[in-house]
Amino acid sequence: METSGILIFNKPPDFTSHDVVAKLRGILRTRRIGHGGTLDPMATGVLPIFVGSATKAADYAAAQDKEYLAGFTLGFATDTQDITGNITARSEKRVQIEQVKAVLDSFLGEQQQIPPMYSAVKIGGHKLYDLARRGKIVERPARAITILEIALCDFDEQTQRGTLRVVCSKGTYVRTIVHDLGERLGTYAVMHALTRIRSGVYTMEGALSFGMIEAARDAGTLDRLFLPTDTLFTAYPAVTINDEGNERALRGATVFDRQTSGLAGFAPKTLCRVYYNGVFCMLGRI
Repeated sequence: METSGILIFNKPPDFTSHDVVAKLRGILRTRRIGHGGTLDPMATGVLPIFVGSATKAADYAAAQDKEYLAGFTLGFATDTQDITGNITARSEKRVQIEQVKAVLDSFLGEQQQIPPMYSAVKIGGHKLYDLARRGKIVERPARAITILEIALCDFDEQTQRGTLRVVCSKGTYVRTIVHDLGERLGTYAVMHALTRIRSGVYTMEGALSFGMIEAARDAGTLDRLFLPTDTLFTAYPAVTINDEGNERALRGATVFDRQTSGLAGFAPKTLCRVYYNGVFCMLGRI
């Protein structure tokens, strides 16, 4: 049977999310692999990996909120908004910790964010970072994002370096938040480190490395590493379908109340986990 499920991977630095998928294709000897949310090459941390039939759920993971620890340095700006770029401006202004804390609440809530030029967003069929590397700067439409939480973990007034904890929606560029933090403090800022500590329901606890996955493959214990696909959807209520309901679901037909159990009391349009004979089948909408 095809290997299927979710691996919680701890992405190392200097790998793109695509690099991780490519390497895992070789380790797992399958091409049906996807990831649940892009991380920049310099970033580390939680990258859900979907294998086999679980790849159908990858888009749901990408859409869930994420939690990050972002290291930032005040006093200069770069063209990439992080430490990997070329310095474009400097400031001698010194900022105190209370000043940093005072502006953080202004980042909370729904807002529009302009993607940085060094990003994988496509404009006119071209990725922005390809245009940026050719020295081109183009107009980018703002995108709706939500900052659910933002807090200052630490800040050293001597070095002007600190760490933010950010909980945000899909599509948020944390380095742009850092860049904007510098502007609101009347100086400049770059992100010097980024770790994703949570992606949706998945955290760093038990996150895997390439070496751990290779060792499990060689020992014949790979199956022990995979999480079931429905772990992604634990926030949704569960509904069970009977034989007749399963037959209808396989044909793409509506499943009626009499062909289910556990359906009572849910409001219309509620998204739910659907099981047949104890096995997760799909998501359904009431």
